[in-house]
Amino acid sequence: MALSAGVRRGYALGSVATGTFGTVPGLLLLPYLTDDLGVAAGVAGVLVLVPKGWDVVLNPIAGRISDRSGVRRPFLLYAGVAVAVTFALMFAGPQAPPALAGGYVALLFLACATAYAFFQVPYNAMPAEMTTDVDERTRMMTWRVAVLAVAILLSGATAPLVVEAFGYPAMGAYVGVLLLLGTVGAYLGTRGVPPAGRVAASGSLATQLRLVGANANFRHLLVAFIIQALAIGSILAGVTYVAGHLITEPAAATILFAAFVGPALLVTPLWERVALRHGKRAGYLVSSAVLALGSLTLLSTASGSAPAAYVGAGITGIGYAGTQVFPLAMLPDVAGEDARLSGVNRIGVFTGVWTAAETLGLALGPGLYALILQLGGYLPSTAGVEVTQPASALTAIAVGVSVVPAVLVAASLFWLRRYALDEHPAQERSTDGG
Repeated sequence: MALSAGVRRGYALGSVATGTFGTVPGLLLLPYLTDDLGVAAGVAGVLVLVPKGWDVVLNPIAGRISDRSGVRRPFLLYAGVAVAVTFALMFAGPQAPPALAGGYVALLFLACATAYAFFQVPYNAMPAEMTTDVDERTRMMTWRVAVLAVAILLSGATAPLVVEAFGYPAMGAYVGVLLLLGTVGAYLGTRGVPPAGRVAASGSLATQLRLVGANANFRHLLVAFIIQALAIGSILAGVTYVAGHLITEPAAATILFAAFVGPALLVTPLWERVALRHGKRAGYLVSSAVLALGSLTLLSTASGSAPAAYVGAGITGIGYAGTQVFPLAMLPDVAGEDARLSGVNRIGVFTGVWTAAETLGLALGPGLYALILQLGGYLPSTAGVEVTQPASALTAIAVGVSVVPAVLVAASLFWLRRYALDEHPAQERSTDGG
């Protein structure tokens, strides 16, 4: 079934929320803890990781709940509002002592991540139920990733500027507004889309998780994606450190972020053409290779050369766009195929496991980067206090955004090459090119 352009765009608006939430904490939460609240890098990495680790448990449960509810859209509104409010509060807590301030951030991040699970899981489950046409799903994901790129560019480029001009509490409120706009937009934009009508799967959650885990294509796709999420999380966490310690040009963090995300606005439609002509798996492999190459070129940040860093970020961004389009289009194919063959609805469980893995990967990325900083001897500081970092810490800053992510992406190709479900039966393909 072909969807109207309005529905595709309406669904894609949810990426304003997912892109913003997936970007800003990874970009600013770790520096907020280490450089504003005076929390040690290793401890800060744990504080960022623990709330996300909770989501690994919660997301499949959220998927199961949304499966049994029979509807997805109401979750978008109620959970989205809760995400916006708790995010704003997360950056409006006490500034000292470091233990109290860090504990407050961890608790609010836990609440925010909990609410986000009940937004993200139903949101990711919707494409498999909105259409059975695999090409239509690719078109949906093209719109979604285009909006995602805009959201990442907007939030990632402007949030540091708001911090610099007005401080972290103002940034939290600003980002909260962006989150609210995305959730309301997706809720209103998908009005009139009928539910799938499949019967929710019976049995315990553990039984459904075993059935989902037994799906080889899902398993291979999931492992590849989580490894790449870990790599991207490490890159995002390092942008502020690269801009602050290696490239000292004004607005370097904003320019780096724009160079990383900006190309996605141009190349996402090209990646869609690759999928329609050569298949999603082939496109995912090629874009992953570009992402690994781009990541490796970011080692140039160690020299302090701003132009080289911006070029490297641009190459990385081209690959990143494809590694978002293809897996997001392949996930509903796998979940929809399972529903088609079984006649029952486990789509929420599939997406719950998927978003749990994505959340863990993106959370482990800053945690991994924090570990690299700790091993490099990075020195924490408090607001207004200048600290001279040792040469080993500067090397760690560069390696954490380049060599480590490149190795991770290269490793993910082992699992991606084993994915075999590239196309669905002919009757599920588009007949009108819609």
